[in-house]
Amino acid sequence: MFRPVDTGYDRRGASGDDDPMPYTQDLTSCFAEAIGRSGLDRGDFEAALAATAPALDAIRRAHADGSVPLLRLPGERGDLEEAARLARRYRSEFDRIVVLGTGGSSLGARTLCALADRGFGPPAGTPEIRFMDNVDPDTFAALFAALDLTRTGWLAVSKSGGTAETLTQVLAVLDALARRGIDPSAHMAAATQPGDSALRRLAGTRRIAVLDCDPGIGGRYSALSATGLLPATIAGLDAPAVREGAASVLDPVLAGAAPDAVPAAGGAALAVAALRTRGTSQTVLMPYADALSSFALWFRQLWAESLGKDGTGITPIDALGTADQHSQLQLWLDGPADKLFTLIVLDRAGQGARIPAALAADPGLSYIRNRTLGDLMDAEQRATAETLARRGRPTRVISLPRLDERAMGALMMHYMLETVIAAHLLGVDPFDQPAVEEGKVLARSYLAATASAGV
Repeated sequence: MFRPVDTGYDRRGASGDDDPMPYTQDLTSCFAEAIGRSGLDRGDFEAALAATAPALDAIRRAHADGSVPLLRLPGERGDLEEAARLARRYRSEFDRIVVLGTGGSSLGARTLCALADRGFGPPAGTPEIRFMDNVDPDTFAALFAALDLTRTGWLAVSKSGGTAETLTQVLAVLDALARRGIDPSAHMAAATQPGDSALRRLAGTRRIAVLDCDPGIGGRYSALSATGLLPATIAGLDAPAVREGAASVLDPVLAGAAPDAVPAAGGAALAVAALRTRGTSQTVLMPYADALSSFALWFRQLWAESLGKDGTGITPIDALGTADQHSQLQLWLDGPADKLFTLIVLDRAGQGARIPAALAADPGLSYIRNRTLGDLMDAEQRATAETLARRGRPTRVISLPRLDERAMGALMMHYMLETVIAAHLLGVDPFDQPAVEEGKVLARSYLAATASAGV
């Protein structure tokens, strides 16, 4: 287990009492005083951290005036009632739920649902949830061939209601249902923002239930919204607990916490100061928990799409411990010193199956004799952090006492805030994605051209 290190952050709960934060953050191995010249100068970090104060003020103002609806979600509960009703119906009527969507409309919910299904099926009595976030025709053909459509529910998620990939998925599903004489109104629901859109029109003509998305919450920030929490609720997770975890991170900011008492401000200052003073242009997120593999993918989109603008940005790299110790670690240790590392670790010591001494009698197995799977994971996450630091690679460690809904909500809010604060430091808008729109327009023009040509 990692020894707690005093980083100067207040670990108390959102109300200021003794309820602990769901995680701690250790920046010790990011500074030159600990890892040598490739580490960050403490003064450069402190200057960047002080520069986050206006971003924290802006977050407080945005919460007060409601201009960033994301910031109101941790304290909301009323919007979960409709999602809970739909979830109860889906849980009782279907064996499998398929979520149609792409990017943030899929990754946030997938990240949460990984807490309930570790890849071997859901708990007894809970429908299996699949996420279709691409339009690969082979995958859809295999999906339709494998499903009992009479026992399958569908959830289409598109904030704008005009996402080409999601609409195409929906139309393919509607066609499959029609071929089997299945009423889509009994098997499909949609989530999209109010107003006129292709998805709402499709839903209206087929009497498909629609859950409203807040137009002020972009897809990559929507994990904590009802659209992100609906699949999680179907999976049997505690949606209010997710928001409670998010509140434990946000509330100290709203209460006026200084930058050095806000872990997300520290993370943003670290990343931007390392970029500017050390040329650290890439950031690696490596959780040591299979259930956080999708979280690393969710972070990758959040960070890349929010910060990569106007010729600036920091390239995110997703990884998974211990697997990527055997694929990427060689490059990290012996390649270019252009990366910042964040390891997310849990207290694994003593957990899991214990290896009997009789099975590990071979002298080459003595190190694992009478030890557990968790002992090995604990040793490896500690060893990786120490090895990176010894090689002069700046390494942040985020430690979780446990991984549950509250912890996941806290991690998500931490990284949303860290992203917003980093965007402020870089001088970019964290909520738009102007370059992506060009590709969407071109794709539609190609389809229109081939359609007019009769192809």
